Amino acid sequence: MKYKEHMADSDPNPFSHVPDRLSGLVDLSYNLWWSWHPEARVLFKRLNPHAWALSVHNPVKMIRDIPPSLLDRALADPGYMRRYDIIMHRFRRYMANQNGWFSSHYPNLRKHTIAYFSAEYGLHHSLPFYAGGLGFLAGDHLKEASDLGVPLVAVGFMYSEGYLHQHIRPDGWQDGIHEILNRDTAPTRRVLDSDGAPIIVRVPAIDPPLYVTVWKVEVGKIPLYLLDTDIAENDPAHRGISSQLYTPNREERLKQEIVLGIGGRKALNEMGISYTALHLNEGHPAFALLEQLRELVEAGASFADAIGDVRQTALFTTHTPVAAGTDVFERSLMDKYMSKYCAALGIDPEEFYALGLHPNDRHSCFNMTVFAMRMTGYCNGVSRRHGEVARGIWGCLWPERSIADVPIGAVTNGVHLPTWLNPRLEDLFNSHIGDVYPRWQEEHDVSEIWELIDEVPDEDLWQTHVWLKMKLINRIRERKRQNWADQRDKPENLVAEGMMLNPSVLTIGIARRFSTYKRADLIFHDPERLKRIVTNPWYPVQVIFAGKAHPADDEGKRVLQRIYQFAQQPAYSGRIAFVEDYGEQMAQYMVHGVDVWLNTPTPPLEACGTSGMKAALNGVLNMSILDGWWPEGYKGVNGWAFGATDPTVGRDAADAAEIYRILEDEVIPLYYTTDMDGIPHGWVAMMKRSIKSIAPHFSARRMMKDYVREYYSKSLNWANSALQMSIR
Repeated sequence: MKYKEHMADSDPNPFSHVPDRLSGLVDLSYNLWWSWHPEARVLFKRLNPHAWALSVHNPVKMIRDIPPSLLDRALADPGYMRRYDIIMHRFRRYMANQNGWFSSHYPNLRKHTIAYFSAEYGLHHSLPFYAGGLGFLAGDHLKEASDLGVPLVAVGFMYSEGYLHQHIRPDGWQDGIHEILNRDTAPTRRVLDSDGAPIIVRVPAIDPPLYVTVWKVEVGKIPLYLLDTDIAENDPAHRGISSQLYTPNREERLKQEIVLGIGGRKALNEMGISYTALHLNEGHPAFALLEQLRELVEAGASFADAIGDVRQTALFTTHTPVAAGTDVFERSLMDKYMSKYCAALGIDPEEFYALGLHPNDRHSCFNMTVFAMRMTGYCNGVSRRHGEVARGIWGCLWPERSIADVPIGAVTNGVHLPTWLNPRLEDLFNSHIGDVYPRWQEEHDVSEIWELIDEVPDEDLWQTHVWLKMKLINRIRERKRQNWADQRDKPENLVAEGMMLNPSVLTIGIARRFSTYKRADLIFHDPERLKRIVTNPWYPVQVIFAGKAHPADDEGKRVLQRIYQFAQQPAYSGRIAFVEDYGEQMAQYMVHGVDVWLNTPTPPLEACGTSGMKAALNGVLNMSILDGWWPEGYKGVNGWAFGATDPTVGRDAADAAEIYRILEDEVIPLYYTTDMDGIPHGWVAMMKRSIKSIAPHFSARRMMKDYVREYYSKSLNWANSALQMSIR
């Protein structure tokens, strides 16, 4: 079926005021390419900085709302128009380039397509479809696929009420406020059929009937299709299936995963988009495998042969380091929604349910991770350590193999450098690395290039870092000022939320989801010792906390409340702060501006963790427990590590004692030891070692190339071979 895209239909022509000469601004605003190209963002900001701020850095909203007089002023400004023409040329050249890294290395595979299914995507705060690290990993995956020319198409959900804003009461308890997405001003377009009507897809073989409409987000060259159940065709009880991310209601969660997996593949088919290989980002969309099976069976294949074909071209990435973290569904729920689907597959329900039953609990629930691992030919964890943990957890699915031979590999996560590297640092690196190697950004996964960081003068790197720290603290203060002016803040909240932070003080950042295993409050294990550290009159320390607890996680909320109440205590002299409503925008400020990134989860419960990678790109030093990615990243001279062995005393007590010791004996002396020029050269030397050792190896570029080499190319080559066999 032919299809096209259109913005939301509440205003048939919301950009009629934009002159033809500037019409490229509309095209650019709907492609998130601008979000990882600072020069493109400046194009919008230069129209009017106040309008850019009012739009909360959302160019679709800004261009819709901007007065025509400001566009006329831009037309009359030769400097602006020169910049506009150059940036639009770069954008169009980027979009038209079909000869990227993938095509040059795998020319025989360039005609294939890989489908990437994920329950969440962290792309930009103008599209709040994310909960945390899993979503931002997915977002960085799409951006890097675009930059490398990997032929990817992505599927997710249009969460109309999916983003939770956080408000902290004076007593420190978290309240949640759901943001209703304004589809008119989001950078997403409705997909229309050939007659110009919104495309409507029925999820096949499911009773009661479920329908979705489809929206498209352009992530550079990568199309992301978002499924939306809030349409008149659905029963009112089903319209909210796609409204909220990770609903705690088990039946609603099952319906979500049916719609995402089965409905997602069906939607791609309806739009005429076929794919050769499938990548499942966690178990939530695993039912996409079922729809592929159903189509093969419907075309005449046996169920066993269909499973064989599906497995050869499917990859499952697990992010869960504990078996209890997977989605499981009771048999009664599966019977309610999947019995008709079993009939469509031509199999007995018991044969279907057996695919999702844990071998050690064969009469219980349907496990989505077990199902995904049985149905995919390739499986990976998201760090080397997590791969080891996953093989130990799920080795029971391959009882004939030793743990070392369990077919679960590892691709360590990475972060998208153009998104997370601060533009001011980028300019600094351009001045020194770019002089020697102008293509450094295109080849930023080459470690030798980063040795040129040593040629950046200590003074320049340190002054840039201090500027970024001041920017972070000013941002925190300005948010509190605005809340106070809007009469949305209590006096007792101001100190607790950062009004007394000092940019000259050693600053530790702790930002994460508030789950108990993350141990965000570990640093308060000995409150008196911490008090002595942060209030030292000669060498003070301040700690900035940020993050949210899941709405249903009261234990996580209590951890958050405990930290907030410490921040309210005068005895800590305003050295503890909690930043309310942590999101993608504040994350940028945090990973750019703190001095130390502290990570304290209970091992081995950190699958990977990417925030520390983002911080390291920007010269922030990691101090982390040896779990997730840090055992690969820690080199002994590029940050600090603790928790290497199982303690003889309690885990919390031992780890907290190590944190205090490292701070007192190593971190604080290094930070405050300066030469006569006021620069802590020893600290800057460690910043450089951190950047050199982490930036190339923990980039999304390296990660994406690993996925292509280890998994995508194998799936696509198998498909090529199968096609040749069928032709013969």
